[in-house]
Amino acid sequence: MRRLVRVSKRSLLHAVSLNNKKNDDRYRWIRQSGLLATIPFLLAVPPIAGVVIGRWLDERFGTSPLFTVILLIFGFIAGIREVAAVVKKADSDTNTKKNKGS
Repeated sequence: MRRLVRVSKRSLLHAVSLNNKKNDDRYRWIRQSGLLATIPFLLAVPPIAGVVIGRWLDERFGTSPLFTVILLIFGFIAGIREVAAVVKKADSDTNTKKNKGS
């Protein structure tokens, strides 16, 4: 004979939210790894793009290292700025987990 179990809506929603939190915690390290794995690309691509565009502009206008140097510096600044944003996001995800766990 089957037993009927009464489950309230509130307890069911609580169980679902606990399950979602467990899944979020389980995959958090994968998300952070992916986020932090972008750092080498963020440091390399903007300066390389600055050099390529700068050399093209220097050849076009006949100004030997001017645009190359300027865009290289802007590339480094842009890369460092994006790395800082990625690290800040990864740190905030870690701090959010620690605050919820406490």
